[in-house]
Amino acid sequence: MTRYPIPAAGPDRPHRTELLIRRSRFLAQCAHTPGPEAARAFVESIRRANADATHNCWAYAAGAPGQTARIGSSDDGEPHGTAGRPMLQVLLHCGIGEICVVVTRWFGGVKLGTGGLVRAYQDSVRENLSTLALAEQVPLAHLDLTLEYAHLDGLRRLLPTFEARITDEDYQATAGLGVSLPEERLAAFLKAVAGMSNGAAVCRVREDG
Repeated sequence: MTRYPIPAAGPDRPHRTELLIRRSRFLAQCAHTPGPEAARAFVESIRRANADATHNCWAYAAGAPGQTARIGSSDDGEPHGTAGRPMLQVLLHCGIGEICVVVTRWFGGVKLGTGGLVRAYQDSVRENLSTLALAEQVPLAHLDLTLEYAHLDGLRRLLPTFEARITDEDYQATAGLGVSLPEERLAAFLKAVAGMSNGAAVCRVREDG
């Protein structure tokens, strides 16, 4: 899995934008949510904060960009298919992962119709994403390395090239190190370690991360 963009805004300080459409107020709030539980907790926090609103519609795509294994949406009382699902379609095509958006609506007295609602909720999300600051999610691999002390300096010289870092150390008869690095660099790093140590280093990838 390669690195991908995620929202820089956390659930405690979401990115907020607002549209006024035919007297209805649409407040969009977006945050980084790395899983469905985090997304649902974010939605609930917005719902509690805006209990006076007519609707709190939401959508999340909690995996990598475009993945549909961890998605969810809700119309929250709007006509079926006019809010949550259209919002989700924008998220699935925006190229950003681990994202949740809640659009809160205060009804202004003018009905928008089903087509108008779809456009309003999608435009609210698009407007929010257009100014959203991004961070980078870097999926990591974690290794246990055992090597002779003679190869320790060689290993340390390799680390910056592969964006790797030592996470723990155990120095006994041999050097035991925990190393983390981007998953996308794992294969090349293992090859480099084998070459540097003439095949003597023992590398074990932690399955549980």
